[in-house]
Amino acid sequence: MADNKKMVESITPMDTDFAKWYTDIVKKAELIEYSSVKGCMIIRPYGYAIWELIQKDLDRRFKETGHENVYMPMFIPESLLQKEKDHVEGFAPEVAWVTHGGQEELAERLCVRPTSETLFCEHYANIIQSYRDLPKLYNQWCSVVRWEKTTRPFLRSREFLWQEGHTAHATPEEAIAETERMLNVYADFCKETLCMPVVKGRKTDSDKFAGAEMTYAIEALMHDGKALQAGTSHYFGDGFARAFGITFADKDNKLSYVYQTSWGVTTRLIGGIIMTHGDDNGLVLPPAVAPIQVIIVPIAQHKPGVLEKANEIAEQLKKKFRVKLDDSDNTPGWKFAEYEMKGVPLRLEIGPKDIENNQCVLVRRDNREKYFVPFDNLESQIEEILKVYAENIYNKAYENMQKRTYDCKSIDEIKQVLAEKGEGFIKAMWCGDEACEDSVKEQTGVASRCIPFEQERISDKCVCCGKEAKHLLYWGIAY
Repeated sequence: MADNKKMVESITPMDTDFAKWYTDIVKKAELIEYSSVKGCMIIRPYGYAIWELIQKDLDRRFKETGHENVYMPMFIPESLLQKEKDHVEGFAPEVAWVTHGGQEELAERLCVRPTSETLFCEHYANIIQSYRDLPKLYNQWCSVVRWEKTTRPFLRSREFLWQEGHTAHATPEEAIAETERMLNVYADFCKETLCMPVVKGRKTDSDKFAGAEMTYAIEALMHDGKALQAGTSHYFGDGFARAFGITFADKDNKLSYVYQTSWGVTTRLIGGIIMTHGDDNGLVLPPAVAPIQVIIVPIAQHKPGVLEKANEIAEQLKKKFRVKLDDSDNTPGWKFAEYEMKGVPLRLEIGPKDIENNQCVLVRRDNREKYFVPFDNLESQIEEILKVYAENIYNKAYENMQKRTYDCKSIDEIKQVLAEKGEGFIKAMWCGDEACEDSVKEQTGVASRCIPFEQERISDKCVCCGKEAKHLLYWGIAY
């Protein structure tokens, strides 16, 4: 117990200081380490294993919808970046530039990619000639660089990992359908794999991606009531195509511009997992992205037959689950706390008495519920428990989101809710005027998150100006 207590006390309680709680977890669960490069992090093996599982699941979903993986250069010539005016203006403050190669000054500056729209556009202009070449459904897994002033592990860093899909289509209808389809892929992934509930919607014009006609997003609510933009999908229309000359001969042999989309998620999803499911003992990982799904802890492992049986069980379970046997000389109490910290969904305890009774003990990470399971039923029981565990952490996160989502009909109501309840999603009506959107933020601190696809009519009047409302809008304080 002493070892367990010491480990738990090393994490700042989330209700005391949520930011410190988060930092404690990413460090102590060995997800990241800070580097000597300011604003950049080292993703350690356990953290990278989570990303690999996210990547594997998403990559399967992308390929099932017909997408292919490609890779683009990490450098973009300045002249290429300048081709789309709105796009370059949107990214200008965050761009990192290469000015020298070795000892020589470059004739043209190279941008370290903040995103790859311009590279894909140049490529599409070269390879698309006919309607037979469409659609082009490409995706890239890579890192990007954005020179952020304030950084935080996984949530905001100067270099981060992501995927970026870039597609080209013959008609606007096809492109819009693709934009919506990929947003739904993200939403399904968040629910089914990350056990993370999200709100799907469209960004306001002031908050859309630079160069896009429409930006769709999924918004998640973290345990502290702040919003996290978990993924975005953009419809570009033919704006980039016109800037880069991406044309094709249609079935009537007429020259037309393509219609494009772009969509992406990043390693900030790992931060979302931490802040959606974690507790004061550390991570609580969804089974689908847990590097270790079952940790086997031998009890009284020095006694005859215990380690042999533990190894036998480990080899049996490895055929179906991600399993680790900890046969180190640390105490069982230390091991319990260590793997709770790492968010391992199930702990399997096996000792001399368990072997005598032809059973072992399974303990869930989310609620510490214990199961005494016969060896013969072990695989099926673990499978069922992991399924129930995943449903439980999703339902808990969904209940938190529902409990912290508030209907407000006036600025005063927003202020009152924030003062009494703390942060969360605010649902309020909006007239569609950007001045009102800005005014709400200035007066209350909450910014627009998205116009949800599922619209309600909680009032006929704009929350700010009192004029006729056009949309229900989700507002919140975001990471």
